Order: sequence, then C-alpha cells, then structure tokens
Amino acid sequence: GTYLLVQASHFEGLITTIVGYILLAMTLILCHGLAALVSFQRSRRLLGVCYIVVKVSLLVVVEIGVFPLICGWWLDICSLEMFDASLKDREMSFKSAPGTTMFLHWLVGMVYVFYFASFILLLREVLRPGVLWFLRNLNDPDFNPVQEMIHLPIYRHLRRFILSVVVFGSIVLLMLWLPIKLIKLLLPTFLPYNVMLYSDAPVSELSLELLLLQVVLPALLEQGHTRQWLKGLVRAWTVSAGYLLDLHSYLLGEQEDNEANQPVNNNNNNNPPHVHHNNNNNPAPAVGEGLHAAHQAILQQGGPVGFQPYHRPLRFPLRIVLLIAFMCITLLVASLVCLTLPVFTGRWLMSFWTGNSKIHELYTAACGLYVCWLSIRGVTVLLAWMPQGRTVIVHKVQEWTLMILKTLVVALLVAGVIPLLLGLLFELVIVAPLRVPLDQTPLFYPWQDWALGVLHAKIIAAITLMGPQWWLKTVIEQVYANGIRNIDLQFIIRKLAAPVISVLLLSLCVPYVIAAGVVPAVGVTPEMEILMQRRIYPFLLMVVSLIGILSFQIRQFKRLYEHIKNDKYLVGQRLVNYERKAGRGSSIPPSNPVVE
Repeated sequence: GTYLLVQASHFEGLITTIVGYILLAMTLILCHGLAALVSFQRSRRLLGVCYIVVKVSLLVVVEIGVFPLICGWWLDICSLEMFDASLKDREMSFKSAPGTTMFLHWLVGMVYVFYFASFILLLREVLRPGVLWFLRNLNDPDFNPVQEMIHLPIYRHLRRFILSVVVFGSIVLLMLWLPIKLIKLLLPTFLPYNVMLYSDAPVSELSLELLLLQVVLPALLEQGHTRQWLKGLVRAWTVSAGYLLDLHSYLLGEQEDNEANQPVNNNNNNNPPHVHHNNNNNPAPAVGEGLHAAHQAILQQGGPVGFQPYHRPLRFPLRIVLLIAFMCITLLVASLVCLTLPVFTGRWLMSFWTGNSKIHELYTAACGLYVCWLSIRGVTVLLAWMPQGRTVIVHKVQEWTLMILKTLVVALLVAGVIPLLLGLLFELVIVAPLRVPLDQTPLFYPWQDWALGVLHAKIIAAITLMGPQWWLKTVIEQVYANGIRNIDLQFIIRKLAAPVISVLLLSLCVPYVIAAGVVPAVGVTPEMEILMQRRIYPFLLMVVSLIGILSFQIRQFKRLYEHIKNDKYLVGQRLVNYERKAGRGSSIPPSNPVVE
C-alpha cells in the first residue's frame, strides 16, 4: 500500500531519497550514542559532523522546498471557486504534467512567503520594537539561520514548522477563501474570473503571463510611492487602533507621547537639563545598557531591533483579543477591495471598446490597477498642491497636462507601435513558418503580437544596455536619464522612434512587396507564390544573418592578417623625433618621424 502511494505521487525517486536521508540521520544518531558510550571520541566527532550535515540539508529542503509547496497547494485549493475549477481538474493536470504542476505551485508559494516576509519587515518599521517578538527578525544582526538549524533540536524545528503552516494557512483562509465566499454571496455574477482564452492564438497564455510578470507588476511595484503609501496606511491603522483600544503605548511606544509632553516637562526646574536631552525624561540607563543601545543603533539596518517598554492598560488581554479581531476584519475588507475593485474597474473600462465579449482577467486586473494607482496618485498630488494657492495649482496642472500629453505620444510610439511591429515581425519570421502548414492560412492577432512585442522590446533594450556603446544605447540612456518630468519629445521621435520604426517597417514591407508584387509579375505558379509569401521572411532573415556572420568573419580575418603582418615585418611602433604640438615652446623645427 505504501509503495503504491509513493508510485502514485510520480516522484518516487525524490521521496525515496528523502526517506533514505531521514533513515541515515537516525542511524547516525544511534551510532553517535554508541560511540559516546564506548568513549570513541574521534568517531563520535565524525559522526556528529555527519549528522549535522544531514540535518541541515533536510531542514533546508523542508524550509525552501516543502513549506512553499504546501503554501502553493493551499492557495490553489482555497481559490478553486474563484476560477470555477475543482479538485478533479487539479488532479488531471497533475497526472498530465506532475513536474510542471509541482514547480508552479512551489513558485506561487515562494512568492507568497516572500511578500509575507516583506510585509513583516514593513510592520517592524512602524510598530514598537518587541510587538512582533514571536516572529523572527530577518534584520537582526545576530540572526543566523544556519546556526539555528545546527543548535536547535529537531522538535523545536518541527514545532516552528507546524506553527508556520497554521499561521500561513489561516491567513490564506482569511484573505482568500472567506472573501471569495462573501463575493459569491454578495455579488453572484462577479465570479468566476475569466482566465481561459477562447481563441486559437499561439503563445497567448505565455504572452499574457509574461506581460503581467515582466512589465505590469514591476512597473507598479518599482514605484517608490507604493511602499510609502502602504507604510502610511499601516501607520494610520495602527494609530487609530491604538487610540480606540488604548494600546498606543503598546503598539507605537512612548516616544511620541514623550515628545508631545517634552515642552511641559522642560518647564519643570526640578529635573536637570541633561536628562531632557539624553532620554526624553526617562531614567538614565546604566553604563552597560547605554553601550548595548549604542551597539544596537549602529548595527540597526532597516527596522528597530530589540525591545522597548510600554504602558500596560487595564484588561490588557481583552484589548489584545479585540485588536486581533479588528486586524482580521481589516485584512478581510482589504482583501475584498483588492479582489473586486481593480477587476471591476478594468472590466468597466474594457467594455467600452470590447462590448460584452469575455476578456482575460489579467488584462482587466492590470488596467484596473493602473487606473486606481493613477487616481490615488493624482489625489495625493492635488492635496499636496492645495496649500500653495490657486495660481500655483493652475500652473502645475498646465505643466502636468503638457507632460502627460508628451508621455502619451511617446508611449503610443515606443510602447505601442514599436512592440506591435516587432511582435508581427517575430510571428512572420518565426511563429507562422513553424506552426502553420503551407495549405493553411495563418491568422494574426494584433493584441497577442503586441504583448509578445513588448517582451521582445524589453529584452532587446536590456541586451542593448548591457552591450557595447553604440547610438541606440546612448539614446536609451539619455531618455532614461531625462525621466518623465524632463521628457524631450523631439529627441525621442528623431533619435529613437523614427529610426526604429523605419527599420521595422522596411523589414515588414520589402519582403511583402517582393513576394506579392515582383514574384507574380515574373509569371510563376500559384503554389510558388504561396511558398514565396510564406517563406520569404525566414529566408531573408537567414540571408541577413549569413551576411552579418560573413562580414564579422571578414573583419576578424583582416585583424588576424594585420596582426600576423605586424608581428613578422614590423620592427617597432615607437615614433622618435616627433612632437605632438610643434608650436609649444620650441624653436627647433620638427624632424621627420622615424619608426624604430
């Protein structure tokens, strides 16, 4: 029965290896105990080192491999109703491609763990040091995960693993499963999300997912304001919860209260002045505590480290329970907003030019996220301008309107026309000859071609920036250095957009003119016309590649020939009797240069 279960998992080799390492660790523990009984010190040390190596290896596999995999599968199970799927569908996909399914679930779980850890680091920057005592501080200079794996016993690691699974699983239930149930109850027609494409477009799902992961999310997450907004929201929630439940000292510490009371306390002449300046009217610490605080302040990188005292109000456990309940309600509401608002906004905007046709939710979610982000950004900028007066606001609005119009023109050319032409050229050269036979007509989808063209343009730009210095790299670096506020529309059109669009249009039009205009005039058969129309693009690509390779080889042979000639016949390359600037302080006329 056990063998059949292992064989049904499709990973019998991996499971057998892990079980073998577990048995090896148990054997090493037993041998280590026997060596300690008979006082074999060298054997005992060697067995101990071997056990530590096996133990750390197994713990790394559990922490990096098993735990994200469990989180990924739990996320998938809790979100089945959001995509109108069932466990039977997941079982069929696992049986058809077990390796790919496990890797995708591990990747989703790893992303979930990463963003959870990033949010915890942000919480540590806001909350009082010591509030999150039950979570490991990754910014602690004394934290070393390898040393913990070595020194802590197995039951401590097992208990921590079980607690982590419970905490992460409960958060998934709270922020994914329960919001989906509420959405289906309150908005029955909103779910499921449409993630299936009803077309035969090649590489469509790949282009969508890569476009989201490589273009949409980095552009949204790399904005410096996003993290500041999230931090501000967390701080506002913490201040509100602290004053509502009288837990301000517990959540944020006494620093703000002391700063607020400092002018009052300064009027008290009974306290010496140096006490006010050193520690905000707190009792002076001992010498060792001061050194420890200074040491922690030096080592602190991105978040407070240590513990800070706080005022404990009455009925403190009840207030903590109410705080946890308030936090759960806030997380539930935030999850509901994140699951509904961007998609609803994107669907509403997309319906203006697509009608009632179903669109992939990656498009609607990305569109809604950008619109929400731009709206919030506009409101915050307007609130920052309001104290400066109406004249300044009108002037700023005129500047930003002009800048937005320039940005839209640049985006239409650089992020619209160029990717569309690049994706269409890629499909004509690579995809259509490989996927469509000669007796069938290829179908082109401009939306999918644009999505693939965006990815290709990004890859080409990255390779150009990493490559040698030439005109395109210089232009891209100049545009990037100018930024959006100092955007130069004429420079971008003249130096970047016009040359690139001209090259792409020539690459698309010249083969078509040859195949559809010149070849029929020669008087060939219809089969030959179809063959020329379908194969001229890869043929010309091969010709251009061969010409490039030949020219590169000719240049290399010329350099080799010059190098051999210079080594064989050239005695020296140092010029004597030569002055670079003859008119500089010398009355002697320059002699003819002589090569030694």
